[in-house]
Amino acid sequence: MQTILELLASFWQIWSPNLFLDVGRYVVAAGGLALILKLFWNFGLRRRKIQARWATTADIRREILASLRTGVIFSLNGAAIVYGAIHGVFTIYMDFDKAGIGYLAVSLAGIIVAHDAYFYWTHRLMHQPRLYPYFHRTHHRSVTPTPFAAYAFDIPEAMLMATFTPLWLWFVPMHALGLFLFMAFMIVRNVMGHAGVELMPRSLADSRWFGWINATTHHDLHHATFHHNYGLYFTWWDRMMGTEHPAYREKLRGTPAHDAAGSVVSVARPAAATS
Repeated sequence: MQTILELLASFWQIWSPNLFLDVGRYVVAAGGLALILKLFWNFGLRRRKIQARWATTADIRREILASLRTGVIFSLNGAAIVYGAIHGVFTIYMDFDKAGIGYLAVSLAGIIVAHDAYFYWTHRLMHQPRLYPYFHRTHHRSVTPTPFAAYAFDIPEAMLMATFTPLWLWFVPMHALGLFLFMAFMIVRNVMGHAGVELMPRSLADSRWFGWINATTHHDLHHATFHHNYGLYFTWWDRMMGTEHPAYREKLRGTPAHDAAGSVVSVARPAAATS
C-alpha cells in the first residue's frame, strides 16, 4: 500500500508538468502580446486602440492574479485528464498508428468549433442575474481589458471553462499533439480578444468569406457594453441568436460606432447582469 508521501510524489509527477504548461502558456501568450503592443505602439498600433479609456495598474494586477489562479485550476483539471487517460476513461494517443494526420486535422477543427459553441452558451448562462455574481463578475471588472485579462475568472467560471476538455475527450479520442495545438490556439485567440487594440484586418467587417472570424473589437465591445457578443472565436452563434452588437461592423471598420438607438457607444460599468 502506497504511503501518503508516495501518493503525493505520484500526484506531483503528473500535476507539475500540467502546472508548468497551463501557467506557462498564459504567461508567454499574455506577456508576449503585451510586449508586442508596447514595442510596436508607435508603429501603427496606437491608431488601432479600441477604447479611449485606459486600464489602470490596479486593473492589470488584478487580471494577472486572477489569471494565475485560473492557471492552477486548469492544471488540476489537466492532471485529472491524465489520470483518466491512464485508467482508460479518455483516449489520448501519442503516435499516428491509431489514426493519421487527416484525423488529427478533423479532430482539431472539431474541438475548436465545439469549444466555441460551449463558450457561447455557458457565457450567456453566466450572464444570468442569479449566476453572474458568483461566476462572471471578476472577468467583467475589466471594462477595458488587457491581454492579462484572458484568464481573469472567478473560481466557478474557471471550473466551468475547464470542464469542456474532459467532456470532449469523453466522446472523442485525441492525439496529444491535437490537444496541445488546441490549447495553444485557445490562449492565443483569448489574449488577442482582450488586447484592447484591433489586431485583425478591418476588412473582416465586410468580408464575405472571413467575416465569421471574431475580431478583437467583437469581444472588446462585450466588455465595454456587457450585453452583446458572447462568442469566442466565431460570430456564428451571435448572428444566429441575434446577440451580435448592432454597431460591431461599423466600429470594426474604424468609423464612429453607434448603438441601435443612435447613441455613440460608450464605456460604462454594468449595473446589472442580463442575457
